[in-house]
Amino acid sequence: MGSQEVLGQAARLASSGLLLQVLFRLITFVLNAFILRFLSKEIVGIVNVRLTLLYSTTIFLAREAFRRACLSGGAQRDWSQTFNLLWLTVPLGVFWSLLLGWVWLHLLEVPDPNVVPHYGTGVVVFGLSAVVELLGEPLWVLAQTQMFVKLKVIAESLSVILKSVLTAFLVLWLPHWGLYIFSLAQLFYTALLVLCYVTYFTKLLGSSESTKQQALPVSRMTDLLPSITRSGAFVNWKEAKLTWSFFKQSFLKQILTEGVYDIVNNLGSLVARLIFQPIEESFYIFFAKVLERGKDATLQKQEDVAVAAAVLESLLKLALLAGLTITIFGFAYSQLALDIYGGAMLSSGSGPVLLRSYCLYVLLLAINGVTECFTFAAMSKEEVDRYNFTMLALSSSFLVLSYLLTQWCGSVGFILANCFNMGIRITQSLCFIHRYYRKSPHRPLAGLYLSPALLGAFVLSGGITGVSEVFFCCEQGWLARLAHVAVGAFCLGMTFGTAFLTETKLIHFVRTQLRVSRLADKTS
Repeated sequence: MGSQEVLGQAARLASSGLLLQVLFRLITFVLNAFILRFLSKEIVGIVNVRLTLLYSTTIFLAREAFRRACLSGGAQRDWSQTFNLLWLTVPLGVFWSLLLGWVWLHLLEVPDPNVVPHYGTGVVVFGLSAVVELLGEPLWVLAQTQMFVKLKVIAESLSVILKSVLTAFLVLWLPHWGLYIFSLAQLFYTALLVLCYVTYFTKLLGSSESTKQQALPVSRMTDLLPSITRSGAFVNWKEAKLTWSFFKQSFLKQILTEGVYDIVNNLGSLVARLIFQPIEESFYIFFAKVLERGKDATLQKQEDVAVAAAVLESLLKLALLAGLTITIFGFAYSQLALDIYGGAMLSSGSGPVLLRSYCLYVLLLAINGVTECFTFAAMSKEEVDRYNFTMLALSSSFLVLSYLLTQWCGSVGFILANCFNMGIRITQSLCFIHRYYRKSPHRPLAGLYLSPALLGAFVLSGGITGVSEVFFCCEQGWLARLAHVAVGAFCLGMTFGTAFLTETKLIHFVRTQLRVSRLADKTS
């Protein structure tokens, strides 16, 4: 498979991931508005914050490292060993669900059972649902390496929609079940998601005439189960060591970046999750498939190195533009967003300052997502270990800085400490990228430079929207708010227009990938 074909498939994967995120957020928003009419906000808050955090943390710690390591393997590897390694996510998931479940039940404050009944059952079932989802990990990795875009879209969309229907039905007819409703719906979601993948591959492997089946490294479903390989080794130890390196990195990442909570976190990170996460996940697969891990750029196929450099440059530019847009306009519209979302209770307190600080964090989050997506796909195991050691060495300074800044400026200090941590990670990744391409003619870090005209447009927009906020937001009524929104829309249009005229290389990249995606959809 050529690098251009892999690039097209990665772009399709990213666009489908973006559409899925939009669908999920829309469904969640509507569902929450419906649920709040029947259940207390305390129950909804426990589900959306406490139980969802338990589920996502268990999943992240159990599988993130395995995904990064196994998605970057070559086509000639022993897939039996890869599947054996992936099945280790299940006992690891059991361990993390038990450990974190104990923390959630015994170390964290337990809600009043009269207000939030069945909390213990919710913790157990959400932990179990994480383990159930891990049962489909070998199938998910196989689907991603084969770029089965439609499978991901259909499986996740169907699971989310049916979960939402089940939740709404139970809330409507059995509201007294409380957390039982969400626990049952979560378990149903993960079971259905795994079932979709199992059904798809069972049908695909049963069709000997399918061209997709012929390209797969397995011929029957039992090949996906744990087995003793021909070489006698249960796993590929090079892959296993790489997994361990990524696990240490993931564990540190989870500890050092977790911490901005509740409403500000949900609003501030919404765009980050919506846009950057699908791009990071999809193009990590692209870089991992195109580049050979641990090899210098001059020692690899130059066509692939050139394509990777061009893609990295465009992604950096896209992340920078998106991040700057969120930061510049977020500063002027944080108070309005919180006022619309929660009224004067949120917009008149420290909420706007927190959200403005988080907008700066989102800019760093965007750049870091792209740089690490390339870095972790190209690094050797030894380089990943050195990266982990540096992060570990910096963790003490991060904790000290968090304490000092929190004492100095409250919750904003913790966000600023996270910005510092993210800045260090970006610096490490940029140094690696610079060294990687130093002896080649490619300079992908040029993506972090903007034209003077576009920089001027951002500065002008920031000034105009800042003045608009002083005069129109947020105590002069709805007409003044609409005027503030209109000013922002004008400035945003001016900024996008300037970007369209000056960033022609990025526009060409986006148009090309959209055209390739449409052609691929028509032929598939």
